[in-house]
Amino acid sequence: MASPRGDRRATESSPAEIALALPDGQTVRARLHARQEVAGPHPWRYLVGVPSWIARPDGVEAAEYTVWVTDRQLTPIEGVDLSGVPTRRLPAPSPRPAPRWVVRPAPGRRGRTVVHDATCRNAVGGGTELGTQEALDALMREGARACTDCDAAAVLVPALELGQGHG
Repeated sequence: MASPRGDRRATESSPAEIALALPDGQTVRARLHARQEVAGPHPWRYLVGVPSWIARPDGVEAAEYTVWVTDRQLTPIEGVDLSGVPTRRLPAPSPRPAPRWVVRPAPGRRGRTVVHDATCRNAVGGGTELGTQEALDALMREGARACTDCDAAAVLVPALELGQGHG
């Protein structure tokens, strides 16, 4: 129901006709004003305008009742293009940065660890992937050192030295 297309073109940001199922089972034509992506079991909400009337002292006046509904209440009308209806999507989730560092036990040295760049040949075959702050924390632990065969020592050790005495 996200973007049905038809023959009739809607103008940019204009409502389009859509069929709305009422709670009593009737179906009426409504105006689709907007659609919005939301979190939850029904990922889209649709703002529709349902025709109604208002009683005034001098007579009855046409009006429109607007309400948000899910796609369960709507059916596209054949030939009506919904692409001109304003659509608001949820922001894309921020990509999680790839781990830059890996900590592994030092070979043959119990209780010792080595922090490697994630691309280091010595980091192949396991270890725990870490972000930069976690790698700095790991290097501050007793028995930890930075690998000198990759960027770990050149990048992380100077960063640790910058923080000395400022805590």
